[in-house]
Amino acid sequence: MRNLLRFSTIRMKLVGTVMLLTMPALLFMYIYDLPMTGFVVGILALAAAWMGGEFFVRHQVQAMTRMAQKIDSGDLTARTGLRDSDDEIGYLAKIFDRMAESLEQRIKEREKLVAFAQLNPYAAMEFSAEGEMTYFNDATQKLSLSVQRAHPREILPENTSNIVRECLISGRSKMNLETKIGDRTFSWSFHPMLASFVVQCYAEDITTRLSLEAQLRQSQKMESVGLLAAGVAHDFNNILTIIQGHTSVLLARPALTDDVVGPLQAIFFAAERAANLTRQLLMFSRKNVMQSRSLDLCDTIGHLGKMVQRLIGENIAFQIVAPETLPPVLGDSGMIEQVVMNLAVNARDAMPAGGKLLIELAPVEITPDYVEMRPIAFVGFFVRLRVTDTGTGMDATTLNHIFEPFFTTKEVGKGTGLGLATVYAIVKQHQGWIEVSSEPGQGTIFDVFLPVDPRAPATGGLANDSEGSVMGGTETILVVEDESDLRELTRAILERYGYNVLEAPTGKAALEVWSKSSNEIDLLLTDMVMPEGISGVNLAESLLRDRPDLKIVFTSGYSSQEISEELLSHPQLLFLQKPYGHATLGKVVRQCLDKKSGGA
Repeated sequence: MRNLLRFSTIRMKLVGTVMLLTMPALLFMYIYDLPMTGFVVGILALAAAWMGGEFFVRHQVQAMTRMAQKIDSGDLTARTGLRDSDDEIGYLAKIFDRMAESLEQRIKEREKLVAFAQLNPYAAMEFSAEGEMTYFNDATQKLSLSVQRAHPREILPENTSNIVRECLISGRSKMNLETKIGDRTFSWSFHPMLASFVVQCYAEDITTRLSLEAQLRQSQKMESVGLLAAGVAHDFNNILTIIQGHTSVLLARPALTDDVVGPLQAIFFAAERAANLTRQLLMFSRKNVMQSRSLDLCDTIGHLGKMVQRLIGENIAFQIVAPETLPPVLGDSGMIEQVVMNLAVNARDAMPAGGKLLIELAPVEITPDYVEMRPIAFVGFFVRLRVTDTGTGMDATTLNHIFEPFFTTKEVGKGTGLGLATVYAIVKQHQGWIEVSSEPGQGTIFDVFLPVDPRAPATGGLANDSEGSVMGGTETILVVEDESDLRELTRAILERYGYNVLEAPTGKAALEVWSKSSNEIDLLLTDMVMPEGISGVNLAESLLRDRPDLKIVFTSGYSSQEISEELLSHPQLLFLQKPYGHATLGKVVRQCLDKKSGGA
């Protein structure tokens, strides 16, 4: 309506102007009695011009005015609706339409950009040339709330204004700027938008990624050490077995004088220490055989109480706290005991003037929220073994390296740097994880998490060395060992116990012996790693197909991981870790022979 009144007013003004201009001419013609023909022609020409203006000018102007009003009210789809024309007014209308179309496209693109930034899962911000935050999305707000900050301004890098100015002046982005708030690490990227003279910024919480990268580096270090150890372990443990075997045979002789017993015992225990060092190294690459069964950690840890107390000394108060009932875990009791003993030794060394050592057991449920804060954890039910000491504690730098092989803060000759690295490897092998908290002067807490065994409790495993006599027998044993000196030693020990021994240097030779004497052989004692393409595992599987009741003892300095859990859990099978003495060999062979076929 307003538009109609505006154009009516224009018309009246135009009519008034025409009347004002034509009145003098009409008066002049009347006074001098001039003919009216020219005047009429002029009026008709003026009327034609009027009509032309109405149709060719005013109509187009009205269309462009209506379009401008619609755009002004927010309707970006408005167009003049005029037909194409080559005159000035038509050209102007085309420009109006193109301007409106371009404006609509830019607004849509701007809306898309705004929506993209708002819905972006990563924190997105915009800064003015003065360094003031002019925009932030929802993800930015969530990021600030995750570290208990009310506004995103509170988590910005300290020199944000300088960074913004530097980006705009240089025209270059600033990437991967890291800041820390508490235990969280943020990564920032600043990108100058020179056309609008602003800087866009993106932020990301990279705490989890950094933790995973650190774990990967740690695993790679340990794997490298483990591969190095595994490369020499087989031959090294064969040598140690020969040393320990012959030494134990000599020590078993009666009426030895003290000047002979002392050196023999020194040789035997030196070989034992070397064997323990090799076993620790093998933990890193999981090359050791894990004989898992369902364990009650209350019993496992309880049996170590007196040993731990003797180990740490009388100046350290020691206590074990455990619930009445605890869900079983699936693990190797020997390895779990090694974890406890290594942590106890570590605690003892941290308390040279005495203190307190506390071992606690408790069932725990790990939730997704817990895993989100500690990426090394897993969701589920676990048994937590906590070892707490009141020792000297550790700073952050030391904490970052304690599980690395050969890292130690002890004096030269006082430690190998393998104790905690061994703990780490054993826990990982049990599908668990370990957490550490410590501060200088505040003591240390080690939390070991072991998954609950979902299956029914099982029995089995290798009998350890213990005091008492070793019983022999008259059964026939096939010994397969590629190291000739070790094969001869094994034969001598078994014959000493009364057994009939057949021997073979390779798996292929063992098959030939088997083809001739299969009905006589009661037990196969074989090394796991042998030449000529037939390993101890291959040999055992072949013989078991022929004789399912055959008893088997595997020996090895490490496991090549060829052995399957199904085969290792065979009721007629045991594993003997190299190196071993004559008593251990005799006990394991007798124990395996006494197992009932088809049962433990």
